[in-house]
Amino acid sequence: MTAERIVYMDHSATTATDPAVVDAMIPWFSKGYGNPSSLYRIARESKTAVEKARSQVATALGAQPDEIYFTSGGTEADNWAIKGIAFANRKKGNHIITSAIEHHAVLHTCEYLEKQGFSVTYLPVDETGQVRISDLKDAITDQTILVTIMFANNEIGTIEPIAEIGKICRERGVYFHTDAVQAIGNVAIDVVAMQIDLLSLSAHKFYGPKGIGALYIRKSVRIDNLLHGGGQEKRKRAGTENIPGIVGLGLAIERAIARMDEQNKRVSALRDRMLDGILKNIPNTRLNGHPKERLPGNLNVSFDFIEGESMLLLLDHFGICASTGSACTSGSLEPSHVLLATGLPAETAHGSLRLTLGAENTDEDVDYVLEQLQKVVIRLREMSPLYADHKKRSCNV
Repeated sequence: MTAERIVYMDHSATTATDPAVVDAMIPWFSKGYGNPSSLYRIARESKTAVEKARSQVATALGAQPDEIYFTSGGTEADNWAIKGIAFANRKKGNHIITSAIEHHAVLHTCEYLEKQGFSVTYLPVDETGQVRISDLKDAITDQTILVTIMFANNEIGTIEPIAEIGKICRERGVYFHTDAVQAIGNVAIDVVAMQIDLLSLSAHKFYGPKGIGALYIRKSVRIDNLLHGGGQEKRKRAGTENIPGIVGLGLAIERAIARMDEQNKRVSALRDRMLDGILKNIPNTRLNGHPKERLPGNLNVSFDFIEGESMLLLLDHFGICASTGSACTSGSLEPSHVLLATGLPAETAHGSLRLTLGAENTDEDVDYVLEQLQKVVIRLREMSPLYADHKKRSCNV
């Protein structure tokens, strides 16, 4: 028998679409179906809705509306930013810098570019998951054309020193792209003050719809198109616009920014209480990621002697939705590349659990998860030969 209660703590994977956002989108599926590229009235209404959303996104980032381009999501935005800069600037240089803990939308794109003759440096991170500024400075050469470092990590929640990175890149004449998919609605972002040249985002991470995202491209940035076809998005991103998705993205980001401070305070308190309960009541555990510079709802903990996949299955039995890492690699048997990059041994990385809290979570949810998680860990350790060996060694000391 499975639990009737559902406690969702996987907000880094996706979020439920805000009902107000859904309500705003619905008319554009039926009554407001005009193609924005046409000239008649219902088409002009669609065009107006697109431009309103563009302004909403720009306001949230401190950008100008004509610097915002709509995409199908964060993966497309990352691909466009990295490939577009690489191919448009290869006469200047062929060197790209990224980090070892990026989302695979960035890592696999960089690996692809290596096959096209580009050189890529994968910066290491410290034990908390932060890039060392000194490493970045040392890595930049006269051939470097792009630095792409994520704003905040999707697995361990660590926030990178984005403003410092932006300052260095601007001083050295290198474009700076950041994957901010996890940061929107969780961290205050000003692309001008932080000297960011390109920024990727995805609506379904901040209570918007799936299948829609955006790429901020600073004016004067030299970038090739990723998609070719019609003249949409100022001739930079071909394809008929996803009007309902764009409307949903615009309202979702506006609402996310408006309630960010209040929600972050509440969610951070829930996260900290859950961490305290785990570390106090379950021995042989550790927090992964930066203890302070982290996303408000992110909690990534390693449990010695057991595997994360087993924890997920038993937690699901109790109606608890969690993750062992990135939802995009949940089918992989390999330990998290992010945790390995922080220096965690493979066996410890395998025993990690990611709990990411959001708007609907409550104190009662935290209490329930703490109660059931302790039962799950005890049960799995009772079946673990590694834990049995640990207890024997402890008794012999």
